[in-house]
Amino acid sequence: MNVVTCGKQPQLQWLNMDEALEHCSRGASTWKFATNDGGGEPDVVLACAGDVPTIEICAASWLLQKHVPGIKVRVVNVVDLMTLMFPDKHSHGMDEMSFNALFTEKAPVIFAFHNNRWLIHTLVHGRSNESRFHVHGYMDHGTTTTPFDMVVLNEMSRFHLALDALKHIPRLRLQAENAINFFNQELQRHHDYIREHLEDMPEIRNWQWTKDFSDATAPAPLAKGHPQKAMFTDS
Repeated sequence: MNVVTCGKQPQLQWLNMDEALEHCSRGASTWKFATNDGGGEPDVVLACAGDVPTIEICAASWLLQKHVPGIKVRVVNVVDLMTLMFPDKHSHGMDEMSFNALFTEKAPVIFAFHNNRWLIHTLVHGRSNESRFHVHGYMDHGTTTTPFDMVVLNEMSRFHLALDALKHIPRLRLQAENAINFFNQELQRHHDYIREHLEDMPEIRNWQWTKDFSDATAPAPLAKGHPQKAMFTDS
């Protein structure tokens, strides 16, 4: 039996081959290119599992670092959900020390997931301060609309994730005021734009990680060539 797994849309290539092999062998790891906590305690952990949730979490990290001075963000990607469990419950599970090394013991965790939100809550049950996990996922909301509007309808867009993150960081309340207003305005602008143009806004369609937080003017190139050279776009 042959099994082919694929998506409907082109996807960004986030890691090179060596990084991807290590990441998949671990099942979950911190993505350093999207993280700015310097190895210390972050204000918020942005976690994700699934292709679209990964894009939205990385974009949320990008937006927060761009618009909220002083924020410390950590991005954790999960490719094996069973690593979230305790090792006595599943052979792939992480012990408490490893789990806290990724998600910390106290930082709020905003988790974007491609399926039912309660599954993540079930998997992290019993972990340190499990109530700090705030999961965004499929809410059974949808219609014939644009790709980005589907995540907006299910409150899993980069703007919803960034807004939720800021809600759980009291120390940045004053610094975040302008960013909160901007993110809400962008949601309204998205609402109006897709109804006029029947497609997502260019900054959404073209988005990719940029080190200087500048807006991309064209879509990222598709991954090609030797696998060792396939890396996330950072131009």
